[in-house]
Amino acid sequence: MSRETRTTPAKAAGAPTKAPAFLFGMGIGGFVDGIVLHQLLQWHHLLSHTESGNTKTVAGLELNTLADGMFHSAMWVLVVAAAALTVRARQQGRLSAAWSFHAGLVLCGWGVFNIVEGLVNHQLLQIHHVRDDLGGPLAWDLGFLAVSVVLAVGGWLLFRGSPTSGQTGASEAG
Repeated sequence: MSRETRTTPAKAAGAPTKAPAFLFGMGIGGFVDGIVLHQLLQWHHLLSHTESGNTKTVAGLELNTLADGMFHSAMWVLVVAAAALTVRARQQGRLSAAWSFHAGLVLCGWGVFNIVEGLVNHQLLQIHHVRDDLGGPLAWDLGFLAVSVVLAVGGWLLFRGSPTSGQTGASEAG
């Protein structure tokens, strides 16, 4: 009894590309942060922990509306770049068919975005915190970072377990 190994288009053209799903995750992570935390819950805005971004003044709200809009524009650029890279990868035959490959990298990108955003904006620059509407925001910031690490690590593990990640040593049998 012989065992045949099918060559998928991704294997024929080279390893499947990781960048589109990872960038998509970063963009979606930014959109969720901006839409849910900035707009719907109104826990903070991009510059709400700064003197000029005081959300109790009209000028502060105007500045934060502009900054939040620029932030959303940057997230849109990430999502558009992810879409362009996805199309290119499909044309090159370098798009994995495994959902766990893409879902894992999306979750990983989302988590990495949140980690960078949380460390840079919340801790280093202190331009806002997860909850600027409460005193003592450190617990919320640390919780945000913990959830972000779970997203990044969980996504990476899901990606690594996919049959086309190139990390597992598993082969696709037909």
